[in-house]
Amino acid sequence: MRVRKMTALMLAGAMTASMGTFAFADEAKELPTIDSIKLGEDYTDLTASIKVLTHRTDIVDTTFQDYIKKFNESYPNITIEYEAVTDYAEDIKLRLTTDDWGDICGIPTNLQKNELEDEFISYGDKKTLDENYVLLNNFAYNGNVYGIPSTGNAQGIVYNKKVFEEAGVTELPKTPTEFIEALQKIKDNTDAIPLYTNFAAGWTMGAWDAYIGGCATGDPDFMNYGMVHGENPFADNGDETGPFAVYNILYQAVSQELVEDDPTTTDWEGCKGMINNGEIGCMVLGSWAVVQMQEAGDNADDIGYMPFPITVDGKQYASAGPDYCYGINVHSDYDNQLASMIYVKWLTEESNFSYDQGGIPICVGNEYPDVLAAFDGVELVVDNPAPEGEEDLFGEINTESEISLNADNTHVQDVLEHALNGDKTMEEIADEWNQAWTDAQEEYDITPAPYVYGSGVAAE
Repeated sequence: MRVRKMTALMLAGAMTASMGTFAFADEAKELPTIDSIKLGEDYTDLTASIKVLTHRTDIVDTTFQDYIKKFNESYPNITIEYEAVTDYAEDIKLRLTTDDWGDICGIPTNLQKNELEDEFISYGDKKTLDENYVLLNNFAYNGNVYGIPSTGNAQGIVYNKKVFEEAGVTELPKTPTEFIEALQKIKDNTDAIPLYTNFAAGWTMGAWDAYIGGCATGDPDFMNYGMVHGENPFADNGDETGPFAVYNILYQAVSQELVEDDPTTTDWEGCKGMINNGEIGCMVLGSWAVVQMQEAGDNADDIGYMPFPITVDGKQYASAGPDYCYGINVHSDYDNQLASMIYVKWLTEESNFSYDQGGIPICVGNEYPDVLAAFDGVELVVDNPAPEGEEDLFGEINTESEISLNADNTHVQDVLEHALNGDKTMEEIADEWNQAWTDAQEEYDITPAPYVYGSGVAAE
């Protein structure tokens, strides 16, 4: 574990948080930190109307409406309106260019950390909030937390257990080679589509980026240090590990015709019932997707979740990280900000949303759902934050390179298209990415050097 010195700004944030409040633009009022609020006791007479933007179009008229009713039992004067956004990843970037988009949203994953304080209020000091909540690193900056995860995801693969059994796959694959062999068995022995890409939806392809860190390296420092300082991070290591191995699984599955016949015609909503009914073998999606697949038909017991098929030095790992994180509009008025913070706290601590959705609970000590049973013995890897002074480097290099990991799905779609057309090998694609990444590193005065997974960063 690395030890880092706290900056003066972090110390200042901690001192402020210890007093239980954060300054609001109106100097006459101060917002409480999220940890200092006592649900059902504090601010029960508060009157406000708040709007929540959500990507969960499937439960906006059901689950979320139930939440509102339960929340209003303690806070009857807080009115909550949900707005479901279909193409959330793209639309939210446009919505944030205005000040009046609403009060709570899922923070876009491509937002630079140094932009957080311009868009969202702080929930409190990270060191203090770490005592109550997990997975806060993604939207923590200068010692403050600007995003509370809606749920946590373990990164693996949704699969139909019955299809795998009928195909003759007796053990879950642990390497890319074993996984491709399993897909071939599904193609040879069943009528199911071995791997459904969800290409047409677009955003679903971006899921592949979530596996290139902990899943592929077992290294919590890889994303924020190894990627930033390492040499040619997309290169083939020759041992079926690292980012290359992740994208090459997709490339090989497509080139060997182990996916749907025409990826341009995939149907996101329709695929849920298809995998439930045994028409699909598996899909590469976060653990958040499992419950949706289970509820899409009569065969919930057939839906399982397996670790991503990469083994590093004889051990499997699974990246664990937050799903969309709740951000509260810095431009909302005081009452709406306060009401929003209370509602986020209620969602996190009282709604049971994480557990019900098959995700990693955000509150420290909460029980994991049964859907993660296959991860017994698999080590969960949470990305360490960047070294002090480098908080923005990954985002800057990622943007400069125009690869846009975890922010844009175009590069993943390119892998599928080149595999389908046979006009570029995965090695050629990786070479182009490495060159773009190296150019971006040099733009930020970084001289890349060989990086060994698990080597970490020297303690300060």
